[in-house]
Amino acid sequence: MGGQVSTSSSFSNLRCRNANEDWMSALCPRLWDVPLHHLSIPGSHDTMTYCLNKKSPISHEESRLLQLLNKAFPCITRPVVLKWSVTQALDVTEQLDAGVRYLDLRIAHMLEGSEKNLHFVHMVYTTALVEDTLTEISEWLERHPREVVILACRNFEGLSEDLHEYLVACIKNIFGDMLCPRGELPTLRQLWSRGQQVIVSYEDESSLGRHCELWPGIPYWWGNTVKPEALLRYLETMKSCGRPGGLFVAGTNLTENLQYVLAHPSKSLEKMTLPNLPRLSAWVREQRPGPGSRCTNVIAGDFIGADSFVGDVIALNQKLLWC
Repeated sequence: MGGQVSTSSSFSNLRCRNANEDWMSALCPRLWDVPLHHLSIPGSHDTMTYCLNKKSPISHEESRLLQLLNKAFPCITRPVVLKWSVTQALDVTEQLDAGVRYLDLRIAHMLEGSEKNLHFVHMVYTTALVEDTLTEISEWLERHPREVVILACRNFEGLSEDLHEYLVACIKNIFGDMLCPRGELPTLRQLWSRGQQVIVSYEDESSLGRHCELWPGIPYWWGNTVKPEALLRYLETMKSCGRPGGLFVAGTNLTENLQYVLAHPSKSLEKMTLPNLPRLSAWVREQRPGPGSRCTNVIAGDFIGADSFVGDVIALNQKLLWC
């Protein structure tokens, strides 16, 4: 793991903070019969960016300008790209321990690697392999038999049909009977009675048609802005249009573009995000889960563990008991 990006010292006190590691089983029994898409569920945006590889090539899906800059000035471009690519400091087990139950998994085949290498990607590729990470998640679930996770598999950079089949086979082999097959969205009580703990959304239509264990892609409300005010306006606009019928994600993550990065070379996504977390968290605490048109479901954020985000999202479920 020598090529892995190190996380900043501001997260050094976050390790082993696991007060919410069994929050689903600790919910009031009245909430065990609420379908998952009406619960409030914390998620992490770009879950796997804590282990980006300093030595990996830049993703082939990034802009031609960035590719040219990296080729001409790699010693300058690469450190800047890495600073703006990391969205999480906790590893996947620590995120699960913290209470995250929606994992945003951007999967890619790195052309420079072996035939069946599958990594995660966000501008650059991870040191972690997909199969190893799925196994880590499965082992965590075995230790927490009444917790349920939603795995959003997406991006699929460079995946051929054969690689999709390989990935789905890995998912089936690793999770086995833990997988909840596609159908009506279940409640926690229903999942527990069947011994199921994993919902896999998979953003590839042809694979969906071949495998009943896969669920359709989950809508993600993405504000695509560096300004928290604009992000919150966007989320409120989306709420006013009415929530989707199934699982969906409200993303509280701020987003830079290449022009912003080039104009702020000494900054990073972490430095941009952390000062804005109180404002974003205030919005989170105002939300309400449930079936109503303006209700939220999964709420995802960056730098899980840096503030009270996960606990705030979980606490929203108490509002379902007020009815």
